[in-house]
Amino acid sequence: MRFDHHKLDVYATALDFVVLVDPLLEHLPPGRGYLALQLRKAAASIVSNVAEGAGEFSPKEKRRFYRIARRSGTECAAQLDILLRLDLIDASAHESTSRLLHRIVSMLVKMSKPRDA
Repeated sequence: MRFDHHKLDVYATALDFVVLVDPLLEHLPPGRGYLALQLRKAAASIVSNVAEGAGEFSPKEKRRFYRIARRSGTECAAQLDILLRLDLIDASAHESTSRLLHRIVSMLVKMSKPRDA
């Protein structure tokens, strides 16, 4: 069985992002679990809100969920910046995750705009 969100490239890409960041967070030192939790929750929020938006009938409600997903994406970007600044991930990991995240957020920006805009 396929749901509407399974047809969306942004959904598949957001899942890829979750898979990409998860191993980075496994190696954080003790006391930094709050950073891992925050990034995991924000990444999962992108996926969840895309799915919820795809399941909506109202275009206005769809856009609202996609905007929420976009905000979770920018939250992930901030968390990645924190990890980089604290030397908890290297520049290469930051670049690859940020590149994928930028793609996700760009798609969500387009999806959250009204059709006549």
